[in-house]
Amino acid sequence: MKHYPAITVVMPVLNEAKHLADAVTSVVEQHYPGDMEILLAMGTSTDGTDDVAAALAAADSRIRLIPNPHNLTTVGLNEAIRQAKHDIIVRIDAHSQPTVGYFANGVHVLDEQGADLVGGIMDARGRSAFQKAVAWAYTSRFGIGGANFHVGGEAGEAESAYLGIFRKSALQRVGGYDESIVRGEDWDLAQRIKKTGGLVWFSPELRVIYWPRGRFDRLVKQFYSTGVWRGDLTRRDVAGAPVRYFAPPVLVAGVAVGLAMASAGVLIGLVPAATYLVGAAALAVTARGLSLKSRIALMIVLPTIHFSWGWGFWVGFVRGAGQTVDRSRVTSKGKS
Repeated sequence: MKHYPAITVVMPVLNEAKHLADAVTSVVEQHYPGDMEILLAMGTSTDGTDDVAAALAAADSRIRLIPNPHNLTTVGLNEAIRQAKHDIIVRIDAHSQPTVGYFANGVHVLDEQGADLVGGIMDARGRSAFQKAVAWAYTSRFGIGGANFHVGGEAGEAESAYLGIFRKSALQRVGGYDESIVRGEDWDLAQRIKKTGGLVWFSPELRVIYWPRGRFDRLVKQFYSTGVWRGDLTRRDVAGAPVRYFAPPVLVAGVAVGLAMASAGVLIGLVPAATYLVGAAALAVTARGLSLKSRIALMIVLPTIHFSWGWGFWVGFVRGAGQTVDRSRVTSKGKS
């Protein structure tokens, strides 16, 4: 591109003292060739995040802090978008880091394809053995599922996008993020953009590094709440839900029925659970690129993801998500 339009980077922030500086640095080091502002939607953190954000804003006049007292991602994003000065919006999260060229390449693809929303690959990575196992699950069709932004694929029209680069006009056209949705807001937004004739595009050359949950208890909380909201969104539009969303809840139902049969003396009921566990163990043992510790951790990670998500899905599908909130990042010490 000969001329790169000005962009607004929006980032929801809550209890991210440990990661915020790295996330903002990765934005600044994009060296985007056009004008750029960075809006941090600040929740009421308890771990010193506000001090980190204030120092960052004092050091760079492009950074503005936007209050988000509701502590909801969608509310914070919408407020930042309302205050954005520019027509191209780039969403980045505090636990993510765009790779070099992400902004410039993404804006180019947005213009070239005439898209309203462009996204790339969630490049999940880990530091500890457990976190590396979680990252591996994110990139496996058996782990999280087959969405292009998890497992890759060819460039083309997409179902949704990870984070994303948007036209502000498209966001305004559909009313922004649905503030009643706590998880799955990105998928919902993409569906509404598509329903109004907008194009959602996937480009594998765009990558954003993502650091997943690094502890078992936080992984359970994350995927339970994610499952609850997927169940809620699915019951709102069953026909529009991807088939892969039903795999974990079907697994949970099958294993539950089987265990009930086994407890009644029908031992064949153990087959579903045994088959799943053997398959998960085999996948973990043969997983490439992982240490022995991470492979052992993967034997725990895979069932944790699938059963937390699957049980949560049934809860959300039957009674709705209600006030379910993902508190897996909420900590007084800012640990992941």
